[in-house]
Amino acid sequence: MIIEYEGALGIKGSLLAFETVDGTRFGEKVLVRWKNRRVPGRIVELTEKVTLIEILGQTEGIEVNSIRVRFTGKPFTIPVSERMLGRIFNAFGEPMDNLGGIISKKEADINGEAINPAWRNFPNSFVHTGISAIDGLNTLVRGQKLPVFAVSGVPTDKLVAQLVKQIKIPGDNPKTAIILGIIGIKYEIATNLIESIKAGGNFQKTAVFMSLASESCVNHVLVPRAALTLAEYLAFEKEYDVVAVLYDMTNYCDALREMSSRRDEIPGRKGYPGYMYSDLATIYERAGLIKGKKGSLTQIPVLTMPDDDITHPIPDLTGYITEGQIVLDRGLFKKGIYPPINILPSLSRLMNQGISKLQRRWANQIYSAYARSKRVEMLAAIIGESELSDIDRKYLEFGRAFESKFLTQEESEDRSLEETMKIGWKLLAILPDSELTRLKKEEIEAYIR
Repeated sequence: MIIEYEGALGIKGSLLAFETVDGTRFGEKVLVRWKNRRVPGRIVELTEKVTLIEILGQTEGIEVNSIRVRFTGKPFTIPVSERMLGRIFNAFGEPMDNLGGIISKKEADINGEAINPAWRNFPNSFVHTGISAIDGLNTLVRGQKLPVFAVSGVPTDKLVAQLVKQIKIPGDNPKTAIILGIIGIKYEIATNLIESIKAGGNFQKTAVFMSLASESCVNHVLVPRAALTLAEYLAFEKEYDVVAVLYDMTNYCDALREMSSRRDEIPGRKGYPGYMYSDLATIYERAGLIKGKKGSLTQIPVLTMPDDDITHPIPDLTGYITEGQIVLDRGLFKKGIYPPINILPSLSRLMNQGISKLQRRWANQIYSAYARSKRVEMLAAIIGESELSDIDRKYLEFGRAFESKFLTQEESEDRSLEETMKIGWKLLAILPDSELTRLKKEEIEAYIR
């Protein structure tokens, strides 16, 4: 028997205040009906007398006196299936590609389940992206969460498309998948992004969950959770190696701030809710490896730093939760460098778990040489190149060659790790042996001279 309740106390935007009904619980899915319309909602706040319901749909023309609510007694769920690969969905897991519905035997809670830390395995194997600045110097490891910190004015969408098309997880597991969550992106950018991925030939292993900029902030909040729900199902129940790319998490945080403001909550730093850290953790901590499970879930959250400020609450809190960051740089982009990854502030904290000791020394030497070249570049701007020492000129030459030959790639260029390291060895040959202090003598003789 279906029971619908009256008891609406008021509505503000998409928030419905309702008299509390016995047996309801936080996060529960409800169905809100008025006149001839019925839309889903979920309980976002629960007190002894008042239940706050977030209506997940359009509320134009709603009349408080005509509202009826049905409590389902279940959390908010989406259908999950291997057949969802190669398809495009909205924030509710409903197909958007006009290819028909999905037949699924299971529905999963979009909030996922907390992973007991004792069940986790430590990430320890290399993930191929085909981008030298990542694979060689800021290596992504299977089970890791490694965010990209972008800046406005840089073609981040092209980098996202390249990552989705090129990511591979070496090993003996033939089951791999990419889950892309598009959050609050303009229609034109989202369309071009999806078309680029389709043209790459890897779309049949990719599932897209999308909420456009024109949609409700509620949808922006649901997309990463819906995307990760499918990712968890494939990784931990169907033994896939899954990489989830979430773009743009800044739009997610802005939606969180808007919803918090509607609830009249006390704001924290820069108006964002004080619980944003724990909220982001519920998303990022869904990545990892679980003992006894063959599959894995790796995350690449992508966010645009407001005002290029890496200390802004969004990148700041993201950096606390995740294991490093890939930082994009507008200055490099203006030089014509793509992808414009600035390796100096970039970091992968788990890199050493997925690479050889040789690559570790190689990367340390390149980092050291490039950092020195940037200092020399600043000095040359002051005193002129003609006043530099012979060694400083070598470093200046190294820095320019590094940016033009190592960092710079075509959007469709998928470099192997061997190609990346080969380019690095050639660049290190610019410097005299006395400067290669982080390499062993036999390595210099074998790979450079």
